[in-house]
Amino acid sequence: MNSSRIPGFYNMSVEQRRELLKDNFHLSPEEWNDLYVKEPLSTATADKMIENVIGTFQLPLGLGLNFLINGKEYIVPMAVEEASIIASASHIAKIVRSAGGFQTEATERVMIGQIQVIGCSDFQAAKQALLEAKDSLIQAANAAYPSIVARGGGAQDMDVRILNEEADSTYNQMLVMHMYINTCDAMGANIINTMVESIAPIVEEITGGKVYLRILSNYADECLARAHCVIPPALLATGEFSGEEVRDGVIHAFEFASSDPYRAVTHNKGIMNGIDPVVIATGNDWRAVEAGAHAYAARNGSYGSMTTWSKDEAGNLVGEIELPMAIGTVGGATRVHPLAKLSLSMMHIESAKELAQVIVAVGLAQNLGALKALATDGIQKGHMALHSRSVAIAAGATGEMVDIIAEQLIEQKEIRVGKAKELVEQYTK
Repeated sequence: MNSSRIPGFYNMSVEQRRELLKDNFHLSPEEWNDLYVKEPLSTATADKMIENVIGTFQLPLGLGLNFLINGKEYIVPMAVEEASIIASASHIAKIVRSAGGFQTEATERVMIGQIQVIGCSDFQAAKQALLEAKDSLIQAANAAYPSIVARGGGAQDMDVRILNEEADSTYNQMLVMHMYINTCDAMGANIINTMVESIAPIVEEITGGKVYLRILSNYADECLARAHCVIPPALLATGEFSGEEVRDGVIHAFEFASSDPYRAVTHNKGIMNGIDPVVIATGNDWRAVEAGAHAYAARNGSYGSMTTWSKDEAGNLVGEIELPMAIGTVGGATRVHPLAKLSLSMMHIESAKELAQVIVAVGLAQNLGALKALATDGIQKGHMALHSRSVAIAAGATGEMVDIIAEQLIEQKEIRVGKAKELVEQYTK
């Protein structure tokens, strides 16, 4: 793939951007046609995807640029409505590529299926009986979904826990069995649910209890992706702020989020500002990713930052992120929604592990973009400048008037709908 560094992309028209991508990123004419059709997701297709369809709902689809991850160039499709997110991610990616790019890795694609058992006469004995039957239970689970086994995945291990073990009433106690399943390049919800449902009768027979829930867990802490970057302070210098000042400001902002859940929620929302748009663009379940990420941020008993920022011995800023990443590149909307297929093609993604690594790199970049802004000019300066176009449109501006009104709002430092309406009225007189 050609370089993700595309100077001036922001200033091109939409048509010019499309032509540049068409000429340089080697996708088929059929794939590019999906960017031009009035309704990329047809109502007929949507009606087969969910219930009670009345139409489709579109989000802007943009590109995060400048990403260099493990030495590979990526242009990253991002579906999002909020101004400044893509600009911020691209800006930080440009800085990080000058420092060698992001380094990432991912664990194997192991997801968890849970089986809840109630009413055992002896929970300890039931737990031990399940553990002794582990091999046969794994074999039975794999027999329920042989196609995933044929692809190199399937159930690999299991564990058993007793919840509420100290409760006074046995009614409150329950046994929970975890089946660990390699879902390969699928997110795996249907695979996992099929497997655990199929072995529920066997679990009841072994334990003497009653199985209630048998379903996947979206807390995919066995399916992790990590990103890392090291940035010399000289690359962080901004306006009147030295690189060292910016570096220290970022670290202090991280320490705030690490110490205070009120700050951590907003801090982590900024990380998900980068992650969710990529998950959505590729047709993945952003609610599952969100839930797992926030749970992982509280894994040590209190809710904290999803990232860490520190200074190494050479004075460089070091950023790290590790999150569960329950995503896939096959199955679900990833191969049904035309623009999800196009998004995966544009990135030349070869596996779900690779996609997970790209996603966490974007999250790390988004976080640094927000912290860098907070440590220097404040978050509003850049955000509101980009937001001005949305304000102009909300005030009734159309066509070339949008940019004219937006520029006037910025110049007058009054980026609000009321002021925009005044300017629109003056322009149209």
